[in-house]
Amino acid sequence: MIRIATYNVEWFNSLFDDAGHLVDDATGSGRQGVTKADQIAALGRVFQALNADAVMVIEAPDMSRGRNGAAALTGFANRFGLRANAVLAGYPSGTQQEILLMFDPARLSATHDPKGPPTGKKGEATAPRFDGVFKWDLDVDGTPEHVTWSKPPLEVDLRFADGRGVRLIGVHAKSKAPHGATTPAEVLRIGIENRRKQLAQCIWLRQRVDQHLSAGEPLIVLGDFNDGPGLDDYEKLFGRSGVEVVLGEPGQSQLFDPHARMALARPNVAAPTTSRFSIPPDGQLLSALIDFVMVSPDLAASSPRWRIWHPFENPACYTDIPLREVLLTASDHFPVTIDFDL
Repeated sequence: MIRIATYNVEWFNSLFDDAGHLVDDATGSGRQGVTKADQIAALGRVFQALNADAVMVIEAPDMSRGRNGAAALTGFANRFGLRANAVLAGYPSGTQQEILLMFDPARLSATHDPKGPPTGKKGEATAPRFDGVFKWDLDVDGTPEHVTWSKPPLEVDLRFADGRGVRLIGVHAKSKAPHGATTPAEVLRIGIENRRKQLAQCIWLRQRVDQHLSAGEPLIVLGDFNDGPGLDDYEKLFGRSGVEVVLGEPGQSQLFDPHARMALARPNVAAPTTSRFSIPPDGQLLSALIDFVMVSPDLAASSPRWRIWHPFENPACYTDIPLREVLLTASDHFPVTIDFDL
């Protein structure tokens, strides 16, 4: 069996110093009411429980400004005895949140293998490289805007010990939250602008998906899309979610994720969730399905098994009280795993 996971770890960068060493003390971690020591211990326990062959870490430690997030995660893996103790980086994000792949080098090899042409500042309209510029008419005014990724997707050629391989694309799509807005009008304007950018990123990503599916390559697209079927009212304005774009529309070869399929098929029924956020002004918790593991039709036909490690929605996580508690402490997202029988 091969287990692949995606996990968005909130404030992971703050748990390391500039030399990549864990800051295992009682100072605040960035998570409300959680110390660095508590979050580190909780994350170690979660990663041990996952026991994954590969983990696409979203919001991984910084790879710029004199910091080396890959070395930091290698040290973290060794501290907790994880099999997935090799780390692959792609294009640095220029933020303090990276996309890095942790993997077990005894069972897998992984190479950063980006596709698409470089663009320069002028951009390209057809599947450019993810560190480039995508030209797309966001506001339907006849003039294409220039879209970039603040966190370029990580494209991986992942190989098993027997030589077989699969393509991975790790994703952290644009947040739609209207950060910086102070009036209702600004909330609406910034929310719409962010929604357009998020949707354009997903269109760009879908173009890459089409290339791999046309080539007959097994593909897994996984990570945090900051979006999901029926998640907000912007879908009424734009007609579809970014997740639906990446999965594929009628007439296209489609990716499959059972949790997204459930949300799409029963929009008025409670769907699984992968995250819990505290929202202002009163700090109430909002649950959302925004983390996905989407697979190509050939992989879906092999009957893989998905699991959201949700401390309240997954019975195995709920009844294991120590695991339930560390999942709540470790991050505001919960891991999603997929298991394949080889």
